[in-house]
Amino acid sequence: MNHLRHALVVTGLLVLAVGAARANGLVLLEQFVRQVSTARSDFSQVVTAPARDGETARSRTSSGTFELSRPNRFRFVYRKPFEQTIVADGQTLWLHDVDLNQVTARNQAQALGSTPAALIAAASDLRTVQTLFSLQDGGEQDGLQWVIATPKAREGQLQTVRVGLRAGGPVPILVVLEIVDSFGQRSVLRFGAFEVNPALLPATFVFKPPAGADVVRQ
Repeated sequence: MNHLRHALVVTGLLVLAVGAARANGLVLLEQFVRQVSTARSDFSQVVTAPARDGETARSRTSSGTFELSRPNRFRFVYRKPFEQTIVADGQTLWLHDVDLNQVTARNQAQALGSTPAALIAAASDLRTVQTLFSLQDGGEQDGLQWVIATPKAREGQLQTVRVGLRAGGPVPILVVLEIVDSFGQRSVLRFGAFEVNPALLPATFVFKPPAGADVVRQ
């Protein structure tokens, strides 16, 4: 009887351990959303268009810096190959194309919707994220724990997002975002030198159109 009881206890612990492993990606995402109030990182981005008519798939690479202040504030600065700045100040999403000297301003809530930026930067808890995305644990791969996020709003251009997180420290680190849109285009953002909760000046998330820039409000 004691042997049977011991076997049942061990089996129960194994089941709990498997359940915890399967939920690990979701657990890390919740910790990231709750515990990372500000962040700063370098990033590289590779966008690959699907091959058509027998042609080889084409890719383009860009790089820059990323800063976040939760909730609803972030800044992407693309430095190569073309200079662009994207700033969300909590009300307005600004896009500045340096080469064109053009600024596009959009209502932030409407512009972000179910986007990767909304997934990683807008919310302060996982429950808010789950109002926009269906979340599924994606298991472990390449030393990362993954979450698969599918937008609940089907009218958008986003198909799926895979979020790769690394554990090991006091706070999980965002390492990779893999984005597939409804046209089959795949975008992979890799974050490096990720700083958790640095002191960021409020001015980081304030944008003023440069003098002489063409401002388009949508």
